Amino acid sequence: MLLSRVADALYWISRYLERADHTARVVDVAVDLGLGRQSRFTAIDRLYGSLGVDGVDASSATAAERAFFDAGSGSSVLACVVAARENARQVREEISTDMWEQLNALFLRLRRMSQDPARTGRTHYVARAVTEGVHLFQGITDATMTHGEGWQYIELGRYIERTSATAALLDVHYRDFVGRGDQPAEVGEYVEWAGLLRSCCAFEAYCRHYTADLRSIRIAEFLILNADFPRSIRFGASRIQASLKAIAALTGRGGRAERLAGRLLASLDYGQVDEIVGEQLPQYLEGIVRQANQINAAVYQQYIHYPIDAALSA
Repeated sequence: MLLSRVADALYWISRYLERADHTARVVDVAVDLGLGRQSRFTAIDRLYGSLGVDGVDASSATAAERAFFDAGSGSSVLACVVAARENARQVREEISTDMWEQLNALFLRLRRMSQDPARTGRTHYVARAVTEGVHLFQGITDATMTHGEGWQYIELGRYIERTSATAALLDVHYRDFVGRGDQPAEVGEYVEWAGLLRSCCAFEAYCRHYTADLRSIRIAEFLILNADFPRSIRFGASRIQASLKAIAALTGRGGRAERLAGRLLASLDYGQVDEIVGEQLPQYLEGIVRQANQINAAVYQQYIHYPIDAALSA
């Protein structure tokens, strides 16, 4: 059984890198949507709003700069990569050499970019470097790390972060489209819906499933309830439950976290899109984020900050 500090570090390596990846993709799409536009574009504001980047003109380079390199924000891409690297350094003996070298290389590359005066004009290049670096780390992890308890914490962190981020992004976007029904996207809205799908790496997958006819209800159904797409909320919930079941079996300490994950997955397994899309969709998505936070708190109570007598009796 892993030490609690080791489990905590592995869990947060994955969460921080998933957050960096999500932020980089959203910023890349936001900058792309703003190219050639002289006026404010609501879709861009929504994308940055889902990241908590506000107080600046979302169509300006300042917003992208803050999302990537703001040292005072714990959620900027650079801050997330730094935090992930620090956690990896503390558990160097638990991860493979290839994992450490890849994460360190991503950190060094991003730090060099942060010191480059020309970085504001190379947003796509920076975003691609981050997403490719994170994906390479995830692939190396799966290929070089024993798929035991430590690996399960990495999986758990990845999918809790991903599920929360996808729900938050959908929540911000759909608040402006409540009550629109299942109508084809208008010409001006098509770019916005495509941008939402691209932010979730889902445009091609959606088109293969539904064709390129972008409709709000279909997009919500795909990103919330699709069981096979790796960035859907339902897929993430299934991986959260699977990891918690594996950890419980390995440690002999099942409990509330596993039950909460099972409840979340059951609600998605038996959910119908016509029951959740409509006036109540923002509340439904807020509930997803709240349940992910409850699972996170239960994981800490059960496996990280548990009483010493619980450890001795295990």
